[in-house]
Amino acid sequence: MPENILIAIAWPYANAEIHVGNITGSHLPGDIIARYHRLKGDHVLMVSGTDSHGTPVTIAADKEGVPVESVYKKYHQGFLEVFQQAGITYDLFTTTHTQNHFKVSQSIFLALKKNGFLFTKVEPQWYSPTAHKFLPDRFVEGTCYICGYTEARSDQCDRCGNVLESAKLINPRSKVDGSTPELRDTEHFYIDLSKLEPVVKQFLRERSDHMRDTVLGESLGKIEAEGLKPRPITRDLDWGIPVPVEGWEGKCLYVWFEAVIGYLSAAIEWSHLAGGEWKDWWVNPAARQYYFIGKDNIFFHTSLWPAQLMGVGDQFVEIFSGEKDVKLTLPYDVPANQFMNLEGQKISGSRHWAVWGKDFLSRYDPDALRYYLTVNMPENKDSDWDWNEFVALNNNQLVATWGNLANRMLSFCYKNWDGHLPEIDPASLRPVDLDLLAAIEAGFNSVGSELDAVHIRAALAECMRLSTEVNRYIDLNAPWTTIKTDRNAATLTVFTALKAIDSLKILIAPILPFTSEKLHQILGYENHLFGEQFVEHTVDSLGDHTVLRYNPPGADVETVQWKPSALKPGQPINQPFPLFKKLDESIVNFERERLGSK
Repeated sequence: MPENILIAIAWPYANAEIHVGNITGSHLPGDIIARYHRLKGDHVLMVSGTDSHGTPVTIAADKEGVPVESVYKKYHQGFLEVFQQAGITYDLFTTTHTQNHFKVSQSIFLALKKNGFLFTKVEPQWYSPTAHKFLPDRFVEGTCYICGYTEARSDQCDRCGNVLESAKLINPRSKVDGSTPELRDTEHFYIDLSKLEPVVKQFLRERSDHMRDTVLGESLGKIEAEGLKPRPITRDLDWGIPVPVEGWEGKCLYVWFEAVIGYLSAAIEWSHLAGGEWKDWWVNPAARQYYFIGKDNIFFHTSLWPAQLMGVGDQFVEIFSGEKDVKLTLPYDVPANQFMNLEGQKISGSRHWAVWGKDFLSRYDPDALRYYLTVNMPENKDSDWDWNEFVALNNNQLVATWGNLANRMLSFCYKNWDGHLPEIDPASLRPVDLDLLAAIEAGFNSVGSELDAVHIRAALAECMRLSTEVNRYIDLNAPWTTIKTDRNAATLTVFTALKAIDSLKILIAPILPFTSEKLHQILGYENHLFGEQFVEHTVDSLGDHTVLRYNPPGADVETVQWKPSALKPGQPINQPFPLFKKLDESIVNFERERLGSK
């Protein structure tokens, strides 16, 4: 039976453009798994949005000297363009600055408060005498008291990955003006994670059969070593979601606390826009929730977010919609990726050391990007974008192995069988033909099992192995030679090869959707592999915003299924053309010379 699959993807901060590390870290793997489950016939909801309230956004606004709202809208629009061009098929890509997200986040806060998991505490926080205000944690940098990293944020160290106690930061400095802040007392709400530690540990142990070792080590291992400690969930801010408690004016919900709530609020917003039912993914114990994030956000998604969900119990739904005795669904898997570096160095937006998504797609095709980022996806360890490798893999694998296979067989068939598939009696297929088709058909299990486990690199490797098998079959049977002496043998070979190619098209479609759709049309199909994206403008009490959506429920799309070729003998095909472009090696130096400039 079809399953309910939630694909939840990390919310990018509205302070920098999307680069290839962001795409391969979360957006692309999430899209590949979403497309696979759609082909299987599962009920997929893929959501994310722009993190409009994070400290990086306010820092960017301060640097540019413009209102925060204009900054987040500018970057949000750029995100929408990149995702459309790269084929990242969000059912909803929204923002955290919506009336809906405010209401959902405040309801989560109130549910935790009602259940006794929140308390208030006066604590020292970094205050800027020059700016005359308390500084958010990410406005303060200094030396990590655990590993000695000199550019640690006061709430988390990017080098050792530890969540930090802000007041212990060594040699603190303001990111705004470089001045030295001082500690002053202020009152905040805390979530008492120590009360939730037993259920969080149990949750992680129950997921240990399918969560990655790197993820479990970062979460369960850290909890068992250090325990879960209370964390503040409010901050002295003037941009964000107000604390829904009388007398707490001038304070907002901490971004780490409310941003993850976006996965829930986005599903609810989608249900309002599309007429669907968000509860199918959020109060359904059988629904499978996948969270695609980078390694720097593992702890927030495997430990803190499940703690919030378990802490609200059945109170959130009751506070939010009045329905009683309904609990929220917990994450099924958090297939977090490691980092992608660039030419041996860490990607850095401030140094312009990055391959920007929109810039790349202005010169190269989206499937060339998706292929290289999948081959090089940092699933279990950091990877590296190398321009020389990009060109080599594009030319030697994408073009020479898969693209050439499809184009040469379709061109040969179109020319010698008058624009139709060969007419054959399926009962006349030879053992060698049947063996190949059986091997390709088995790929629906082998590739599918890898994608079910979110082993995307392995799934692509299996697709390419199968395409090599088809190439070997064609070379062995050489239809361009046998057609001169035994047209019947050539006919069987061509029909078998095209059936295999048609099946391979489905197997590789989640990874290479653009060229798979082109191949689908060349093969004479009138339906489509996937639906289409569209931009929608919405308005609420906080103003207008633009969202990216995917086909609404009931749209007549995605009739193709995850099963072998449906090609029939004699079926007409269209004029073939090359699916991929061979790249000149000169682009390597051209692109490397552009690095570090903007």
